[in-house]
Amino acid sequence: MTLKQLLEKVNYTVLSGNDSIEINHLQNDSRKVEKGDVFVCIKGAGFDGHDFVNDVYVKGAAAVVVMEEVAAPDALTVIKVKDTRYALACMSAAYFDYPAEKIMTIGITGTKGKTTTTYMVRQVLEQVGIKTGLIGTIETIIGDEVIPAKNTTPESYVVQETFAKMVEAGCKCVVMEVSSQGLMLHRVSGFTFDYGIFTNIEPDHIGPNEHKNFEEYLKCKSMLLKQCKHGIINMDADHIDEILDGHTCNIETYGVNGDYDFKASDIRLFTKPGCLCVSYNLTGKMNFPVEIHVPGNFSVYNSLCAIAICSHFTDNTEVIRQALLEVKVKGRVEIIPISHRFTLMIDYAHNAMSLESLLTSLKEYKPKRLVTVFGCGGNRSRDRRFEMGEVSSRLADFSIITSDNPRFEEPMDIIQDILVGVAKADGEYITIPDRKDAIRYSILNAQDGDVIVLAGKGHEDYQEIKGVKYPMDERVLINEIINEDEVKAVL
Repeated sequence: MTLKQLLEKVNYTVLSGNDSIEINHLQNDSRKVEKGDVFVCIKGAGFDGHDFVNDVYVKGAAAVVVMEEVAAPDALTVIKVKDTRYALACMSAAYFDYPAEKIMTIGITGTKGKTTTTYMVRQVLEQVGIKTGLIGTIETIIGDEVIPAKNTTPESYVVQETFAKMVEAGCKCVVMEVSSQGLMLHRVSGFTFDYGIFTNIEPDHIGPNEHKNFEEYLKCKSMLLKQCKHGIINMDADHIDEILDGHTCNIETYGVNGDYDFKASDIRLFTKPGCLCVSYNLTGKMNFPVEIHVPGNFSVYNSLCAIAICSHFTDNTEVIRQALLEVKVKGRVEIIPISHRFTLMIDYAHNAMSLESLLTSLKEYKPKRLVTVFGCGGNRSRDRRFEMGEVSSRLADFSIITSDNPRFEEPMDIIQDILVGVAKADGEYITIPDRKDAIRYSILNAQDGDVIVLAGKGHEDYQEIKGVKYPMDERVLINEIINEDEVKAVL
């Protein structure tokens, strides 16, 4: 493939050399560059690819793509573009022969609900015989291959490479989480989604290494509706007018509080042995009763979204109903059935907003007590600690404050910050720094009818301490705990 072919959808200027040269590989990691490759200089939070131009030349690079002036050897072809991240996305699509044109693409963005909804969609589509890949926070699924995720939305090269692998594996569709960072950094540029979905938006991901303010976060979320053919949106969400501003797709709606294309009414929360459930009547473009064994009103919105998407692929309502009944997502209100006396669940809620949403929903089931086990990550905003402490103290009957990922901070320093927030409300609490000990305490002291939430870790299977990720999966911890004689006696 020639450099010119790779750049066919990019506006560029040839600063030196020529664009007719043959290229072996497309690279954006200087460590991987080999002879005949083109290297795209990406600027990140802690690095700048422009600093490695001479390094990649020594390794045999044939060309570099830059967005700034660089001192380059005369023998190196230098291509100037406005934005190297956007160029990388377009070049990656060309490099893998535009795989998004050979597969139906579904992108889901929003502050909450992305992960669960992607699994709901995949479950339904697989049930109706549509082989579907998945890219998300937890993992990437390509046929029988499961790859743990590093980012919610991978770099554009990886996105296109994954699409190509899915096409090769016979997938007809891919459903993926699209983060605001992914949109801002052009990780999903270079193609147009067949379906773009907006779930909701609340202040989050605002900070030095993410978005500078809520306005930027909101603007990035709205980008998806300018990059898809068909939009599906939650009309009950806040800031809908801003999300829709400038959209270029046709729009379909879902929600509870209006006359939408997919509407849920007669919502009922109820329990079954080992399960917190919700049901409702669906009306609009499809009409049937829905039951989900994932608790909370947020599950209504997630399932409405999934149904709206899947309606474009099947009209088999019975398959949709059954698939939604069977959906379980690792670390998302994941119930661990260890006793009929109380309910134990694992959830990824790791900030005040997600914890408040979860606890508010669970309180509607009127548990004997609502118990939380949580900590906060080190080397992150201290405000998150104060806020989570206050939310748990206000909404939970009992809080067990423990460690999450302390990173390079001392666990007790983080716990002390959380307690500042706890003191703002009147919930009872205890501090147990070791997470396994905290989980054991919650089980040993559970009362009949309790709902116990292990919050913050979710799907993670490690604990990060002083730069090292140690194996720690809460499911494994629970299994070890329930096999202890002392615990067996109370279950």
